[in-house]
Amino acid sequence: QLQLVESGGGLGQAGGSLRLSCAASGRTFSTMGWFRQAPVKERGFVGVVNNGRVYYSDSVKGRFTISRGGALNTVHLQMNNLKPEDTAVYYCAAGPYQPLASMLWRETSYGVWGQGTQVTISS
Repeated sequence: QLQLVESGGGLGQAGGSLRLSCAASGRTFSTMGWFRQAPVKERGFVGVVNNGRVYYSDSVKGRFTISRGGALNTVHLQMNNLKPEDTAVYYCAAGPYQPLASMLWRETSYGVWGQGTQVTISS
């Protein structure tokens, strides 16, 4: 059974750091990354590793770093210089290689999702 299990997150302070991890069971994926959903907002793209190339949303670029584990069944999200607006439920997502980078921002490019983990940043 394909499954993504997230860990990490929790409470943090503005300017601080948190790290999220996601482990896939059942297979490896060429594309793994993160989306997030803030209160009363739609879920949106955070960043992804697509066949080794990394993409970030403008809102996290320079502050967040995505990396894959050596076995290629894990993905990590290192979040630095956190802001209160980073407060959201963070979802791990995985899918096949996406040849069109513009499609990486779309949820439909990912076939497997984690259950979500809450990140709350206080000012």
